[in-house]
Amino acid sequence: MKRLISLIISLLAICGLLAFSSHQLQASSGSTGSKVLNLYNWGDYIDPHLLTKFQQETGYHVNVETFDSNEAMYTKINQGGTHYDLAIPSEYMVAKMKRAHLLQPLDHHRLTGLHNYDQQFLHQSFDPHNRYSLPYFWGTLGIIYNDKFIQPGTIRHWNDLWSVKYRDKIMLIDSARDIMGMALVSQGQSMNTTNPTTLRAAEQKLTRLAPNVKATVADEIKMYMTQNEAPLAVDWSGEAAEMLANNSHLHYVVPSEGSNLWIDNLVIPKTAQHYNAIYAFLNFMSEPQNAAQNAEYVGYATPNRAAKALLPAADRHDQQFYPPAATLRRLEVYRDLSPAKVELYNDLYLEFKMHH
Repeated sequence: MKRLISLIISLLAICGLLAFSSHQLQASSGSTGSKVLNLYNWGDYIDPHLLTKFQQETGYHVNVETFDSNEAMYTKINQGGTHYDLAIPSEYMVAKMKRAHLLQPLDHHRLTGLHNYDQQFLHQSFDPHNRYSLPYFWGTLGIIYNDKFIQPGTIRHWNDLWSVKYRDKIMLIDSARDIMGMALVSQGQSMNTTNPTTLRAAEQKLTRLAPNVKATVADEIKMYMTQNEAPLAVDWSGEAAEMLANNSHLHYVVPSEGSNLWIDNLVIPKTAQHYNAIYAFLNFMSEPQNAAQNAEYVGYATPNRAAKALLPAADRHDQQFYPPAATLRRLEVYRDLSPAKVELYNDLYLEFKMHH
């Protein structure tokens, strides 16, 4: 009898442990409770005070899990087993997720703040009718320079980087699409071209830039630039904003001949569960005051026109991060390319990197 009781106790303990483990597993993928919102976001990409405000106003608790790349986010959602209510992919990834049937369409009848958004950030090629996505932040690829070493006004175009006077002075963001794109635009070509001859010509031009390249890195650019250890860099506007905030000698330029326009977006993954919370959050973040607060915290450009009007004048008139209309018209959103074309970009980019 004692052995039977012991066996029953052991089985109950195992069942309890399995139930606890299941609960923990669900919590880790954000699927516990009905008064929650499970948000899958980039790191430090929302003002935490807004999350507190949202919870106080609506009663929904926000569980936040972070990712560090679009590809990592895609892989986890594609594998299944998660119940994220909202995720924040970039434009080309929205297109890829649509094709893979990983997204649910937005119910525009439940969105109360669409009229606040600037039309130039809606109806983009990756989601023409914003059936699946709502813009969150946007930015550009550009050039950062230090006026301790570079005279203001002398860096305005991509081709300026090829000058012999910048030998061993340029930091490049380690991104095949962006650096190949920079070379393509400098030759009057589209950043979305898939023509092998055109891409080869861009790689050859990059090879001529190699003597000027100090390093091709990622986050290290911020350290080099803020500590005055390099006079020039090519990086994204969001990274540039952080650098400029920490060093008054730094400036950011978006070449008027064109560059990349990136847009991060709020989307509803296929396995989302908490629809009332989802639309409460989308409408909350679309309110101009909240979107403006978020833009001031994150430092990226807001696509919310009404929110932009609430930003300090110095911010909303800063052409480094809100370029003039003439420049905006020349910016290109990256298209999601086939695996074969992505491999071609990567192979040519690696050939360039071998030269420096």
